[in-house]
Amino acid sequence: MAKQLPKLFQTTLASVVERRIHIVRGHKVILDSDLANLYDVETRVLVQAVKRNKERFPEDFMIQLTWEETLALRSQNVILNSSASR
Repeated sequence: MAKQLPKLFQTTLASVVERRIHIVRGHKVILDSDLANLYDVETRVLVQAVKRNKERFPEDFMIQLTWEETLALRSQNVILNSSASR
């Protein structure tokens, strides 16, 4: 039987994950770099694993951002990071 995580750790982990969720094209997404960081692996390793196991994921599990979406997320992160450091 799996051991339950302490309540405080669950709350902290949930808040860490929630901060990494972005809305793109009306869908909640987590960037591959953020997901890799959560699992403590390199981004390229995560992407390779998903590509090797496509049948295990829904068709829309992974999307390619447009340049404009990438810039918008970068600017959003800069604003969020600078306000968090105040």
